[in-house]
Amino acid sequence: MAKKSWHILLIHQAFVGLEEAGGTRHYEFAQHLAERGHKVTVIASPVSYLTGQNTSSKGTSGQIPNLTVLRASALGGYHRSFFFRLINFLSFSISSFFLGARVRHVDLVWGTSPPIFQAASAWALARIKRVPFLFEVRDLWPAFAVAVGILRSQPLIAATEWLERFLYRRADQLVLNSPGFLQHVRARGGRQISIVPNGADASMFNPEANGAAFRKAHHLENHFVVLYAGAHGISNDLGVVLEAANLMKEDKQIAFVFVGDGKEKPRLQSQAVQMNMENAHFLPPLPKAQMAEALAAADACLAILKPIELYATVYPNKVFDYMAAGRPVLLAIDGVMREVIESAGAGIFVPPGDASALANAIRKLADDPVAARRMGKAGRAYLEKHFDRAELANQMEKVILETAQKKQG
Repeated sequence: MAKKSWHILLIHQAFVGLEEAGGTRHYEFAQHLAERGHKVTVIASPVSYLTGQNTSSKGTSGQIPNLTVLRASALGGYHRSFFFRLINFLSFSISSFFLGARVRHVDLVWGTSPPIFQAASAWALARIKRVPFLFEVRDLWPAFAVAVGILRSQPLIAATEWLERFLYRRADQLVLNSPGFLQHVRARGGRQISIVPNGADASMFNPEANGAAFRKAHHLENHFVVLYAGAHGISNDLGVVLEAANLMKEDKQIAFVFVGDGKEKPRLQSQAVQMNMENAHFLPPLPKAQMAEALAAADACLAILKPIELYATVYPNKVFDYMAAGRPVLLAIDGVMREVIESAGAGIFVPPGDASALANAIRKLADDPVAARRMGKAGRAYLEKHFDRAELANQMEKVILETAQKKQG
């Protein structure tokens, strides 16, 4: 007879709670599992991947019975350079392994990538504990890092590609957060694959809210607000957004709001000053619990990545938050995410890297607020039907328990 409750060990350097900035997929999944009576232990970094600030004092652990968050040390600095990020990743991988080795009576180890090194620690912990290893693939690392030019060392590329194949082949269960990853993972030896896509908790967002307090606080009253929320990194191609904003800076009613942080943010802020753009507003990252108000203040929400073929495989978390908030999506990402937005009628696709096309799409929405509102409502309805986090959490729980039970049997 299968156990009624299980102890799941999750190794996730960038684990984020609702009181922190960033994606909360794993917090929400862990909360769901804990509420179902399972014990969940998370090993995370004490430093935010988005801001580089200490997060060990945040109240994630202890708020929910059965959910414990342990902090493993990590050296280096996340935003300083690729070298220091690599040191950060590797040191966390080592420290999380030794911390995880002390966690007792584990039934399954759940590893996630990126960074891929923490998934290697999860595999090693699963083997020494003689329990299943579930490997969740959240992006195609190192392929993405190579494509964007962050990872250039041929020996390091070869080593990480070997590690990628090793983990795919030895996982007792693989979980992908986008169907676009399926071909890549299978071609590298992945088997026993399930897809539990990214999504959003619809209950966190009120599509009828107008964000008046947020607008007032940031002097955005009577503006058409185009909002971007998330990382300000090389991959995010926000320079193109500034180019579009520059094309529209004579239109004083359109405001571009950038919420978040990242290595590229200082350069982007400097670029906006040099371009004398009064319509660009850079705000600090917000905890997930405060994102609903920010998105409610938006008239349209933007998701953008560099025009790289591999990015056609991704399901960015932010797009689902935009849909849950009932806001039309300006999508400068081709591929599987475009298919969702167009199937839902939830926004406008813009070719990645094309500032002029982006400016035209913004004007189109600003000139027809009725159509913009209709797109937002359509996106919300589509998300509720296909990508609501509550149902996705049920799917993830089913995969986890089936994996644990197979090994037990």
